[in-house]
Amino acid sequence: MTRVRLGMGFSVPRPTVYTASMPLDAITNALVAIFDELVLGSADPGARTYVLNQGDRGLLASLDRLSAAEASAAHDGGASIASHVDHLRYGFSLINRWADGTSPPWPEMDWAASWRRSKVSDAEWRTLRDELRREAARWAEALRTPRDMNDVEAGWVAGSVAHFAYHVGAIRQIDRATRGPSAEDEAKARAK
Repeated sequence: MTRVRLGMGFSVPRPTVYTASMPLDAITNALVAIFDELVLGSADPGARTYVLNQGDRGLLASLDRLSAAEASAAHDGGASIASHVDHLRYGFSLINRWADGTSPPWPEMDWAASWRRSKVSDAEWRTLRDELRREAARWAEALRTPRDMNDVEAGWVAGSVAHFAYHVGAIRQIDRATRGPSAEDEAKARAK
């Protein structure tokens, strides 16, 4: 392992890049399972989970519990849940374009625009959730579809799941009503 110098006498190890193949089927299956779990939750409270606690119904069900007013609320200058949802919807629409065969960059791509929708009416909130549900389902199907990828594209795929997980956590910090069962709830359910 080599070390990278940071200055002032500090250095950190640089991981060795391995050329041996990791079991891609296992990694792909794990990414699909994690994404499904984050989106749809764990229908079986006794089933294995990777990220969420057992019995958690996932982000889509969590969002369905919120009113438009709750989704539009911002706290301490942060983004509203509606903004996070629109950002996710937009991101999935872009990566779905790639999965459909249209390579980036796309001239009209505007990440800043995906954060501008902070307040929604009841009808807009319903539509936004439906659009996220549709784009997430398309991406879940794309994750299951074998394809050749280069390193950058593989990074987009793995990053999409990690990015989604980040936003699930951020949304659940904004409004407690979106949270799933706690670790204590999970332990109590196992004890029964």
